[in-house]
Amino acid sequence: MSIEPLIIRTYKAAASLRNASDRQIKATLAMLATLLEQNNKALLRANAKDLSRQDPKNPRNDRLMLNEQRIGAIARGLRNVGRLPDPSGKILSKRKLRNGLLVEKISVPLGVVGAVYESRPNVTFDIAALCLRSRNACLLKGSAEADTTNRAAVLLIKKALKANDIHPDCVTLLPSARETVAELFRATRWVDVLIPRGSDSLIQFVRKNSLVPVIETGAGVCHLYVEKEADLDMAVKIAVNAKVSRPSVCNAIDTVLVDEAIAPAFLKKLQAPFLKHGVELFADPGSYRLLNGYPLLQKAGPGDFAREFLSLKCAVRLVKNMDAALLHIQEYSTKHSEAIVSRNKQQCERWLSSVDAAAVYTNASTRFTDGEALGLGAEIGISTQKLHARGPFALEKLVTEKWLIRGNGQVR
Repeated sequence: MSIEPLIIRTYKAAASLRNASDRQIKATLAMLATLLEQNNKALLRANAKDLSRQDPKNPRNDRLMLNEQRIGAIARGLRNVGRLPDPSGKILSKRKLRNGLLVEKISVPLGVVGAVYESRPNVTFDIAALCLRSRNACLLKGSAEADTTNRAAVLLIKKALKANDIHPDCVTLLPSARETVAELFRATRWVDVLIPRGSDSLIQFVRKNSLVPVIETGAGVCHLYVEKEADLDMAVKIAVNAKVSRPSVCNAIDTVLVDEAIAPAFLKKLQAPFLKHGVELFADPGSYRLLNGYPLLQKAGPGDFAREFLSLKCAVRLVKNMDAALLHIQEYSTKHSEAIVSRNKQQCERWLSSVDAAAVYTNASTRFTDGEALGLGAEIGISTQKLHARGPFALEKLVTEKWLIRGNGQVR
């Protein structure tokens, strides 16, 4: 079945969203948060059905799973987005030309945002909330793995829209069948931008096949560099948090680079907490010798330093100095999030200025590369490209520009 009628209905609904009052949009998001809390049991049952179809040993099930804590966090995120100012309708510049023309530049919604994403049902709420707050309609193309959860989520979203007199077609869930994306990729008349969120293979597939403009939210091969003047206890704490707190997400670290000067002491401290959480290590020759006896140890293969593991696996490599660390980053980074641990302020500042990535850290976990964590309410994804947006693709980036020119008979 063609999805064009769904796309066209969403395109038409976008016009009504642009005319909705700020009060209506805020009320919709507040009601959606309440509906989510009131219907959490139903959403959990839908999510359980999705989980029951998966291999229980798949580490990526963590992305799919909802629980009461995560639903509570989604509801808080919805309320946070509702409290943020509308990014559309702002006067960006205003001037009068010599010929008398009054020229204004304002921010306006993108229009219709298409999102193609994998098995993270929280993304359904995040994208819908950000698009509604910025007056964009959205087309949601989730994965088959999360289809039952996504359908339950969109029912709640449409209920909140109807209750606040906003057209429910402003948010549309497309069929989860993979065949539908081909038609979405060709819908240049109705869709203004596509944003893929998920694995590198998904992102590259969308980028290579879509005729609709694409904003990439890139895969994260993220690094932690433990410099020779690092506080080792701090470095262990950051490494454990960045790898273990949520290993299936894009801002988790994939490689730990360790200065040779402190490698014996640091790796000795790191082993117990990593082993406690079952972290499997893929080590280069130097670190392999130092980690000898670690139960979950393998020799790193040619491709291990380019892997986004998305699980409790991590590569380790020794480097002579920061120059060597920077060369490794230059070769293997996907320009997502990169961190250094060091007490040397000059080295930290050099790291910040030298590393080319969307988010660059000193003495902090890469897990903060997140729209909500950075005070943006939520985000559609982390953009690793440089056109239009970089880093958390959040509310402020869901607008474009429009020129308004007022005259009184001028001709050229």
